Amino acid sequence: MKELENYQDYIDMGVEWALGVLPNLLMAIITFFVGLWVIRLVNKMVRRFFIKKDYDETLESFLQSFISILLKALVFVLVVTQLGVKTSSLVAIVGAAGLAIGLALQGSLANFAGGVLILIFKPFKLGDFISAQGVDGTVKEISIFNTKLSTFGNQIAIIPNGQLSNGNVINYNMENTRRDKFDVGIGYGSDIKQAKEILLQICADNPNINTEPAPEVYVGGLGDSSVDLSLRFWANTDVFWAAHFYVVEQTKLRFDAAGIEIPFPQRVMHQSK
Repeated sequence: MKELENYQDYIDMGVEWALGVLPNLLMAIITFFVGLWVIRLVNKMVRRFFIKKDYDETLESFLQSFISILLKALVFVLVVTQLGVKTSSLVAIVGAAGLAIGLALQGSLANFAGGVLILIFKPFKLGDFISAQGVDGTVKEISIFNTKLSTFGNQIAIIPNGQLSNGNVINYNMENTRRDKFDVGIGYGSDIKQAKEILLQICADNPNINTEPAPEVYVGGLGDSSVDLSLRFWANTDVFWAAHFYVVEQTKLRFDAAGIEIPFPQRVMHQSK
């Protein structure tokens, strides 16, 4: 009988514990799912707000990511509090965990700081074509920790923001115009003056090439088998490559028509008898 009484005591203690924990557990579950619903609702409201206000897309992407993470952290705190963890204990736990996580995730914190610097100083924005960390591509997304570039081959390159903020970045879209430098060699027997006139005429025939500053042609050097000409011209950034490829193609066609030789490396072999 004594054993049965002890067994009944254990059952009563278990039932009492369950009745004490169950309400908090149910509230925690409700808080979790309601919190997720509220986060989705807030994210939709934030997106609509940004669309109406027409803010910078870079700022929109960054703030949306930041707000989402902040709200999820808040929901986590509320759920843990509902489970009966005291606020003072939670602060101590979060502080200790924050220190450990900070030491373990130094790279991530550096990427977060890099994202903030990118947002403040704006070395590039969504849609810009940049060259960074050995990758060339169009900026598709700037999040809290990394930036996504769409490469020429339509591949997605993900670069940590810490590296972007501390490394060299070439932004090809920051200025409205770009200058091209096109080098071409002609044979020593060809007419330099005629070749220069043809190159300038090519620029004059293309409306994508700016007349101010005016295109210029220089003799850049005297190579082993060619006289090296260097053409410099300016074009608007959005039509730069169209102008570049036009010049390359027309140079070959018009030099051939004028009888101007574009030499290629040759090797002469002498055989001794």
